[in-house]
Amino acid sequence: MPAMAQPAVRLLDDDAIVLRRTGVRFPVELRPVGFLAGEPSTWPEAEGRLEWFEGRLLYMPPCADVQQDVAVDVVHLLRTWSEAHPSFVIGGNEAGMKLGVDIRAADAAVWLRSDVGPSVGRLRQVPPILAVEVAGQDEDERVLREKAAWYLRQGVAVVWLVIPESRSVLVLAEAGELRYQAGERLAEDPHLPGLAPAVTQFFLQIDRPSASHE
Repeated sequence: MPAMAQPAVRLLDDDAIVLRRTGVRFPVELRPVGFLAGEPSTWPEAEGRLEWFEGRLLYMPPCADVQQDVAVDVVHLLRTWSEAHPSFVIGGNEAGMKLGVDIRAADAAVWLRSDVGPSVGRLRQVPPILAVEVAGQDEDERVLREKAAWYLRQGVAVVWLVIPESRSVLVLAEAGELRYQAGERLAEDPHLPGLAPAVTQFFLQIDRPSASHE
C-alpha cells in the first residue's frame, strides 16, 4: 500500500507555514484557525505572499531572482515617471488593496493621489489606475490573466502583465489587449499621460551582462 501523501501546507502553533514543494500547484489555500480577513493581526506569518480572494486565503511563495529583479525595474520606471506627474502615487512591495470583499496585492500599482488621499498605514480601498503583475516561476500567463480579469472587473483601467521568459509585456484594458515585444514601446494610455516605456526597460537588470568583482 503506498504511503499517504503529506499535506502541502500546514500551520504550526506559531502560524509559521511549512510547505512541501513536490506536486504543489500555486496558489495554495490556507485555513488558519481564528482568521478574519478584515483583521490584519489574525493573518498568519508567512515567508511569501498572501491574498484573500473569493472567500479563500491564498499563499504564494517568495519571489525568486528573476521575478524580483524585474519587479524592481517596473517600480523604478513608474517612480521615475511620477516625478513629472505628482498627481499620481506609486505602490510597490506587494501593493495591497481591498476591492469589494477581496484583499489582493500587485507587484506595482499606480493610483490617482486625489482618489487615495494621504498615506495612513491601511490597505487602499479604491482601484488603482494601473496594476502590474510580473510572471514568476509559479505563475504562468494563464494565472496572471485570471488576476488581470479580476482587476478589470474591480475598475482598474489598465493592467500590465510582464513576462520575463519571453521578454514581453501584455497590456490589458476594457477595450482589448496588446502584446509588446523587445524593440517596441508601450503605447501611451490616456489615463497615464507620458507613460510609454520601452519593453527593454522592464528587463534591464536580468539582461545586464555579468561583471566580475573588481
